[in-house]
Amino acid sequence: MFAVLKTGGKQYKVQAGDVLRVEKLNAAAGDKVQFNEILMVGSTLGAPLVGGACVQAEVIDQIKADKVITYVKRRRKHSSQRTRGHRQQLTLLRVTDVLAEGADSTGVQAALGARTKENA
Repeated sequence: MFAVLKTGGKQYKVQAGDVLRVEKLNAAAGDKVQFNEILMVGSTLGAPLVGGACVQAEVIDQIKADKVITYVKRRRKHSSQRTRGHRQQLTLLRVTDVLAEGADSTGVQAALGARTKENA
């Protein structure tokens, strides 16, 4: 059975055994996390979410994406240029289970985003 989950402002279609790269989550390698914002499970479409559904996953690793280079050049009289790079932090997950019901009784911690400066 497949599910469509929402995390980090994006939507992912997953099923058991899939490996995902999602925006950084506040979890260590080996932790089990649970996603409760499920938009669709099989043929059941939520309005906007499917009640009681969840996707459980195991954190494989915290990784960085490939470097994205930005280059700015000011033409004519200014003759200046700047190059900067950025590597987005990601979490590598393996989906272990898709549950259509019983999300509250699993005992697995909910997936939370990366810590911000306000929470630190």
